[in-house]
Amino acid sequence: MTALSPRRHPSRPRGVAFELFKHYAPILKIISILWLILALFMLVPLVVLLLEGDPDAKAFGLSIAVVLTAVALVTLATFRVTIELKPWQMFVLTAASWVSISVFASLPLILGAPQLSLTDAVFESVSAITTTGSTVLSGIETLSDGLKLWRGLMQWLGGIGIIVMGIAILPFLKVGGMRLFHTESSDWSDKVLPRTGGIAKATLGIYLTFSLVAALAYWLAGMLPLDAVVHAMTSISTGGFANSDASFGAYADRPWLLWMGSLFMLMGALPFVLYIRFLRRSRASLWQDQQVRGLLLILAVAIGALTLWRVFHDEPLGTSLTHATFNVVSVVTTSGYASSDYTLWGSFPIAVFFYLTFIGGCSGSTSGGMKVFRLQIALLMLRNQLRYLIHANGVFTTRYNGQSVSGDVSRGVVAFSFFFFLTIAALALALAAMGLDFVTALSGAATAVTNVGPGLGDIIGPAGNFAPLPSAAKWLLCLGMLMGRLEILTVVVLLTPMFWKR
Repeated sequence: MTALSPRRHPSRPRGVAFELFKHYAPILKIISILWLILALFMLVPLVVLLLEGDPDAKAFGLSIAVVLTAVALVTLATFRVTIELKPWQMFVLTAASWVSISVFASLPLILGAPQLSLTDAVFESVSAITTTGSTVLSGIETLSDGLKLWRGLMQWLGGIGIIVMGIAILPFLKVGGMRLFHTESSDWSDKVLPRTGGIAKATLGIYLTFSLVAALAYWLAGMLPLDAVVHAMTSISTGGFANSDASFGAYADRPWLLWMGSLFMLMGALPFVLYIRFLRRSRASLWQDQQVRGLLLILAVAIGALTLWRVFHDEPLGTSLTHATFNVVSVVTTSGYASSDYTLWGSFPIAVFFYLTFIGGCSGSTSGGMKVFRLQIALLMLRNQLRYLIHANGVFTTRYNGQSVSGDVSRGVVAFSFFFFLTIAALALALAAMGLDFVTALSGAATAVTNVGPGLGDIIGPAGNFAPLPSAAKWLLCLGMLMGRLEILTVVVLLTPMFWKR
């Protein structure tokens, strides 16, 4: 009997219900725990608002009550259920948890001062949880401190969430870049720390430490305490939400803050497992990693090219280097901050930023995009294919970071790349059919799937936001953001009939 097939029994409806409950109750039980964590984090802005006597406190109080009610209902229904998940259940759990958390996280935006529509509130929360950074809000400076803090917290939770998912779940589903760390002799889960629990604790400790260091550094460098905390969370998570409509451009007159932001975004875009290795064993692990070196090379080339471009257009060298570095790092790491409207720099910079949108940071980081390792493996596969054309009987092995790349990884790279660009193309076509101009449709689709944030053009560019888009376009972009954050294939497999015919 398959997972969803009815029992051949006179009481067929009851049998189907039992089968559904048996298979989906463990998933709901785990998701309810995540909802509880979300409610606990809602307490932070609630306390801040209560201390300030802000009426938005009521919105958070009601939101917490709704989430806790859902947790209680699920807990009562699944009290006796044991948690033992099969791979197919992990696919459902991954997608369902991110969708449901995004919906619950939108409640304060609906009930609070912005009083956003359901569409705008869900768009904002999906953008936050997926650390995309696209926004429908304007006048962000006028929001209550609690809502500003909540936007940062959502991105901070999404950042640690994608790291844990990338390390603990996606490798065993044979999707995601961390599969590389489970091939042959490089099984880091045995070498770095003995158990998954230890890995999770170490990762959380590093993530929290980086966030605290960033907050302290921003504060000492001149940011207000709340701004320092929010920007620290959204820098390390490579999320990009800021407390101003001008994004990081609000600090354009303080270049040291831009350099600090560049550093913290880069820290979030590196593999966290390598930080663990660095602290536990290998001091050279970060630099020796092929993916890290590739990311730094891409950044150096892009920064150098745009700096020279701006210098040749009569911009001072120091200013050119600062803004080129900040915006390049922001786009490549998929943070989405902007220190200035780089679409005004000229056609060449616009083309460069569009290409950089697709790259992303490293696997096992908070970044989105294709990830550097996929580009590197694709180039290695291309090199071997050229060798085969010259030496038809030759035997060539694709090696990455000193190890042979397995067939699973190669097939995963090809499949991901195909569906990655297919998703962007289909999404852009759908957006264009809704009346959006070509630049807005294409860059909007690309920035959603890559989780970068701002697109190109006058509407959704660095100086605009996504509020003017039709509601249907926003829902499509929500789907694109979730697919990009969950590595495409995790969602695509759920859309195939064969998945439900086990």
